[in-house]
Amino acid sequence: MVPSRKALISVTDKSGIVELARKLSALHFEILSTGGTAKTLQAAGVPVTEVSAYTGFPEILDGRVKTLQPKIHGGLLGRRQDARHREQMQGLGIEPIDLLVVNLYAFEKTVSRAGCTLEEAIENIDIGGPALLRAAAKNFQDVTVLTDPADYDRVIRELESQGRTALETRYDLARKVFLLTQHYDRAISEYLSGRPLHG
Repeated sequence: MVPSRKALISVTDKSGIVELARKLSALHFEILSTGGTAKTLQAAGVPVTEVSAYTGFPEILDGRVKTLQPKIHGGLLGRRQDARHREQMQGLGIEPIDLLVVNLYAFEKTVSRAGCTLEEAIENIDIGGPALLRAAAKNFQDVTVLTDPADYDRVIRELESQGRTALETRYDLARKVFLLTQHYDRAISEYLSGRPLHG
């Protein structure tokens, strides 16, 4: 029997996500997901475990806290070749997460709308997404991280032909993460710098 691996999927842009999840499921990935993404996958008949069921902790604060959990971040950051990491993970019931698919709240699109309020802008600052992306990218030796639907086919091809992604691919995708989060943080900073608290 092919061992199960875990993929965590939580996306705002759902382009191609059902097809990707179906292919990952066929490759024996257990799909973990959150909120609207989980509903989209369930509606398409893709087997999915909601993150809250996996962690044993509900989404709270109107969805502000969903994935900021040791079971999630430990699964992304744990180094597979480090015996101490493996021992700690096993002792705490933390299983490795091998693939992450995340794109971020559409902050720039939100603030470009006429009449966008400061409150609306603040609510569209993604916290969990960048944290997940940075964790997975830091551990690119073991984790594949996807932020862009244009990269889905490349990763699936490698998984189908080789059983895992190439280290060079994981490194390329990790670099893409840090470019994305740098741009995202700059957009937030520039918006807040040009926006008074009142008025």
